[in-house]
Amino acid sequence: MSTQQFQVQGMTCGHCEKAVQAAIRQVDPQAEVRIDRASNLVEVQSAQDREKLAEAIREEGYTVA
Repeated sequence: MSTQQFQVQGMTCGHCEKAVQAAIRQVDPQAEVRIDRASNLVEVQSAQDREKLAEAIREEGYTVA
């Protein structure tokens, strides 16, 4: 497992955070997700490929920098 950080634009509320968490957990149900909405930071502990995780976030409609 590795820890990866993503800069995610467009999260404005708790519902946004839940959508991002759900998207990541669809790729990796065991992922640990921490979100700091104020700094647009999403930290994920997962064995999955970084690009797969980023794509799942993008599919929810958010921009991954």
